[in-house]
Amino acid sequence: MASQEPSPPSSLEGNKPGFPRKILANNLESKHLCKSCQKVLRRPLQAQCGHRFCCFCFRKIVSAGPQTCRACISEDLFEEPASILKSGGAFPDNAARREVEALAAVCPNEGCTWTGTIKEFEARHEDSCDFMIILCPSCKELMRANEQERHNERECPERTLNCKYCKEAFQLKSIKAHDEICPKYPMMCEGCSRRKIPREKYVDHIKYCSKFKSPCRFHVVGCNIKVEKEKIHEHERQCSYEHLNLLLHFIMGIKSSRAKKTKVAELSRRCQELEVKVSTLENIACVLNREVERSCTTMDAYNRQHRLDQDKIEILNNKVRQLERTVSLRDLSIVEMDEKMRELSAATYDGVFVWKIADFTKKRQDAVAGRAPAMFSPAFYTSKYGYKMCRIYLNGDGTGRGSHLSLFFVVMRGHSDALLKWPFNQKVTLMLLDQNNREHIIDAFRPDVSSSSFQRPVSDMNIASGCPLFCPLSKLDCKNSYIRDDTIFIKVIVDLSGL
Repeated sequence: MASQEPSPPSSLEGNKPGFPRKILANNLESKHLCKSCQKVLRRPLQAQCGHRFCCFCFRKIVSAGPQTCRACISEDLFEEPASILKSGGAFPDNAARREVEALAAVCPNEGCTWTGTIKEFEARHEDSCDFMIILCPSCKELMRANEQERHNERECPERTLNCKYCKEAFQLKSIKAHDEICPKYPMMCEGCSRRKIPREKYVDHIKYCSKFKSPCRFHVVGCNIKVEKEKIHEHERQCSYEHLNLLLHFIMGIKSSRAKKTKVAELSRRCQELEVKVSTLENIACVLNREVERSCTTMDAYNRQHRLDQDKIEILNNKVRQLERTVSLRDLSIVEMDEKMRELSAATYDGVFVWKIADFTKKRQDAVAGRAPAMFSPAFYTSKYGYKMCRIYLNGDGTGRGSHLSLFFVVMRGHSDALLKWPFNQKVTLMLLDQNNREHIIDAFRPDVSSSSFQRPVSDMNIASGCPLFCPLSKLDCKNSYIRDDTIFIKVIVDLSGL
């Protein structure tokens, strides 16, 4: 059996932007770049305008609704509706994808020597490279993937350790605090110098350790000497004079304190008076506390209501934004419907069409300046279910650029093309009408059936064909009746014989 390919990574679903530019082992070509992120294409989609985007980038662009193609604007190729990016308005460009995936690649991670193709990089290496920079989830420090294990075990300040005495888990920063409470922590007896006594057994040890030094019984009267348990009686015999002297001073202190009792009684009386006053103040404070609590409760209720009102306002704002978006889409649909209605109202179905072009001077200036070199007439038909056609008017094009008025004829894709005879072979007559009906300028041609211009259209319209030298511009500049009220009339007649 053939070896099975590894399951594709999540990037194959289109949730990653393009590959970094330095992944390419050879020279970078602009056709391999995404028009949004400017990185090497990953899962390319081609929009109606012809520009390519990463699947992730295109979804991000159209997530907020239809957007204009910035690449079309920067290249001065903007044309509605093709340059409007919208959901469902692009298709997977498998040819570009295969071309990109076959390019020679190197790993962009510093220090990695992997080489192969972009397809192999994406499927086998991208998410498993030892030199990939990752983030420590505990301390948020950046590191290479092959350093993660060492970092977690030796370097991370937030790593977890197990106490070697009680085996309890704790963080590195809490090691000192844990040592102070660890029940198994080894301690040393100050009396017998015994080591490694667990803290939980240390109290029991010093109770019975004969070497442990404890305070003398006379420490209550001032003896500060600590003596071993087995030598306590010897200490009391040797220091009996000092103990008696401490007792004497202690008793004299008691006598002198009696003289102060009268003062103590006076102070006690005054304290009682202060206690009464304090009690009164406490009662007042309780009343004030109840008022404060009541005010706090009311304030909390107001705050909760305020938050509820804010939530309602946010919900209403979201609804308003949604309605505005819906209205915008409706307006766009209305504009498109108006455009279709204008086209339908201007359409003819007998193979004869008269095109009125007003503001001729301004449109000619726009053509000379290059702002609008071409004009499209409304579509017209040979019959209701016949050929669909339109003409392009250029103020000079091809061999007639800048010197002649050029007229062209275009066959467009129609609804009934499957029922018609192809190639298109009807005689076409183009006329510039003399508005005094004296001397029309006429030119006619019969289609070249071998030309792609007259085959059945596979796109919206075929390549234009016609008369680039239809009429010298100098003839229009002279006084004549072709231009009147800054308006000219173009007439086209399609011979319907044989249809």
